[in-house]
Amino acid sequence: MFNKQAKFITSATKLEECPPAGLPEVCFAGRSNVGKSSLINALLNKKNIARTSNVPGKTQQMNYYQVGDACFFVDLPGYGYAKVPKKERERWGKNIRDYLLDRDSLKLILHVVDVRHDPSQLDEDFFYWMGMNEKPFAVVLSKSDKLSKNKVNQSKAKVRRMMKEMNIEVPILPYSSSSREGVDEIKSLITDFVMVD
Repeated sequence: MFNKQAKFITSATKLEECPPAGLPEVCFAGRSNVGKSSLINALLNKKNIARTSNVPGKTQQMNYYQVGDACFFVDLPGYGYAKVPKKERERWGKNIRDYLLDRDSLKLILHVVDVRHDPSQLDEDFFYWMGMNEKPFAVVLSKSDKLSKNKVNQSKAKVRRMMKEMNIEVPILPYSSSSREGVDEIKSLITDFVMVD
């Protein structure tokens, strides 16, 4: 499925602007500047299909990428960036909640967290919210090439303990866009969710 032609389709600010629900969707969520766009590029083996930026808060819409006739990847706006006006952040929050709760074609949420830092309160809140709403999700620990294997395993164990306290059990996958560690495992996970009828 990942060898198929991938292309940018559209940007949507709210559920009503999303493409007609037909193909299954995998969305990418997380704090601003955590590496969601880089992950999409790595999975599709394309350098710049998803726009990456050093400026947090750059992705302000839900960006749709079609992967052949298999599925859509949806890059969500990053949360938690203080320089975006509060009203704007609240609007994003509502629109993203509507999408996550009501988009029937959404099959998997990949929540990207920077492995070098403990999950923030916003990350924890999002874990809990997804668990409470019984949303299928996995945690992707990005930038794993920046730490030793031992430190990555410690971060993974910490996230797993946090999840256990919330009574949530989901895949936790270290990943690096530079070394491509974890790319095949993430592809396999996506395929499992997308190919299920």
